[in-house]
Amino acid sequence: MFDEIDYVLEGKNAERFAILYSHGSGGGSMTSIKVPKVYWNYTRKSILALEWIDGIKLTDAERISKANLNRKSMIDEGLYCSLRQLLEDGFFHADPHPGNLVATEDGSLAYFDFGMMGDIPRHYRVGLIQMLVHYVNRDSLGLANDFHSLGFVPEGTDLHAIATALRVAFGDGRRQSNDFQGVMNHLYDVMYDFNFSLPPDYALVIRALGSLEGTAKALDPDFKVIESAYPFVIGRLLADPSPDMRKILRELLICDDGSIRWNRLERLIAAISQQSQESSNEPGDENAASSSEWRSFDMHSVVAATEDLFDFILSRKGWRVRVFLIQDILKASDAFLQEATFPDIFDREGSTGELDPERSKMIRRLINGVQSFRQATSLAPDAWIAMLIRTVMKHESQRFVLDVFLALVNHSCNKIPETCWICISRYLKYLDKQSR
Repeated sequence: MFDEIDYVLEGKNAERFAILYSHGSGGGSMTSIKVPKVYWNYTRKSILALEWIDGIKLTDAERISKANLNRKSMIDEGLYCSLRQLLEDGFFHADPHPGNLVATEDGSLAYFDFGMMGDIPRHYRVGLIQMLVHYVNRDSLGLANDFHSLGFVPEGTDLHAIATALRVAFGDGRRQSNDFQGVMNHLYDVMYDFNFSLPPDYALVIRALGSLEGTAKALDPDFKVIESAYPFVIGRLLADPSPDMRKILRELLICDDGSIRWNRLERLIAAISQQSQESSNEPGDENAASSSEWRSFDMHSVVAATEDLFDFILSRKGWRVRVFLIQDILKASDAFLQEATFPDIFDREGSTGELDPERSKMIRRLINGVQSFRQATSLAPDAWIAMLIRTVMKHESQRFVLDVFLALVNHSCNKIPETCWICISRYLKYLDKQSR
């Protein structure tokens, strides 16, 4: 509290914040972050002299509309700035409510009031990302361990009891929320029941996230900070090669028992594919590119993260993942070899007939996944080819490919002849139908 009324300290905070996060010059289409200049000749411990910045309150919807400001760009820029504060640099504005943020007429965001700031060390920032991943995965025990490692709960607390309470708080999935207030509603009762004690900077993080979401909702009532932050978090996991971040990435994509979270992997590939498509479709749209640049993935980082993931799967620690991978490959081969699925492949009208919905869905997901992956690799084909060559040349890769081949032969040797004739029959019928 005394730090907050020390205006010399606040001036230093403003200058540090400006060095880290202030950029751009507005210019109508480009959103930027502005910080008022400190006039040190007139500043004392009880007097703070700042540059005057004209702006529009974010709650003043009428003036924002009249100024023809891009609300989405401002939300994106404010969110990106906040995520950099919390997850990259650690020095953050702890009170970004609508009174401390204004929109300027050139579309920039101006921050004020640097009395309440937080500074969190790297291991706390990594902990934030890990908690988000465990929350998204609904990994109650993982969250309980996060709370313990970050010092939120006293030593000796029964972590399994906390995990059980978290499972009850999360419910059956219908209560899942992607807005910050919804997440906190899940956690409040558990925090009180188990005497959580948040470090001061983490209490400020909670305040900052709550204020950020409230401020963004002034521009977009449907804004959800957890959902909106997810692409940035994934980008950080892919871009940071440190062991702790690679471990979190594996936890995002691989379950504790070694099975792969295919839905997550599909979403990630689809997001990268969408970036590839947008970059090819809109080469001249600078405004669109700048507003979504922070949501983009660096392809060389994606390739490096993929290679690290392959290395883990092929290592001794990844043996369970390989077992599940072979099982999933066999299930996919069964889906392709089942008679009932072939009409769905050849019939563009989508008639269901005798189709097994699960097998049909699996085949469509496989086809869509391959198409998305091909689109994603088009952004950096040389890097992908080089990585795949390095991977294939490894003895572990060759041995795994042999294991997959032998498993497929052993599993499918009795099914292939019969199914091939059925496939040919179905295909001939399809061709006959097309020729009429």
